[in-house]
Amino acid sequence: MKIKINEIFKSIQGEGIYTGLPTTFIRTTGCNLRCSWCDTKYAYFGGREMTLDQILDKCRKLEVKNICLTGGEPLIHGDRSKELIKLLIKEGYEVLIETNGAFNISNLSKEAIISLDIKCPSSGMSDKMLYKNLDLLKMKDQVKFIIDDMKDYNFAKDIVKKYKLEGKTNIIFQPVYKEDTKFIQSLIKKLLVDKLQVRIGLQLHKIIWGNKKGV
Repeated sequence: MKIKINEIFKSIQGEGIYTGLPTTFIRTTGCNLRCSWCDTKYAYFGGREMTLDQILDKCRKLEVKNICLTGGEPLIHGDRSKELIKLLIKEGYEVLIETNGAFNISNLSKEAIISLDIKCPSSGMSDKMLYKNLDLLKMKDQVKFIIDDMKDYNFAKDIVKKYKLEGKTNIIFQPVYKEDTKFIQSLIKKLLVDKLQVRIGLQLHKIIWGNKKGV
């Protein structure tokens, strides 16, 4: 059983509630979506086929207990990804799965941590979302909205209210990365006025290294 892997590397988690933690990233190749602001377009193609044993061996050598399975879109690989997740958990790893919101997550291991995206209008992919996934999120999971303008903010706010996400799971409003912080400042002001119980998430790895591969 093989999966096409774009890269495996060790760094710190740059996004979400686990920001700052040492993490091994397993980035699979291929994605079913084409978000307008995607920062990992290089993962649409390329990479090399690796067996599950080869992937596990690489993770062992990196000696980090936290694993982030990302992409691309890792769930595009179906049962192969699910088997990899099971093997990683069996090995004692804490596994975070970053998924784009377009795949059913109901049959993933309950021991895994889910980071579920809900694509806002600026992505051009908001019509691809499976909103029933929101009912499956646990308190240890997180739902992430990538926000590029106030239309995105209002869309995300409406989803949070409609699906009663506050107090159910961790909610991340993550602005699209820009060096100019004026939009982030206006976003925080709006969030405080609206009294939303959500986190503003900045991409720590980009603040430190810029928009580079393998960090």
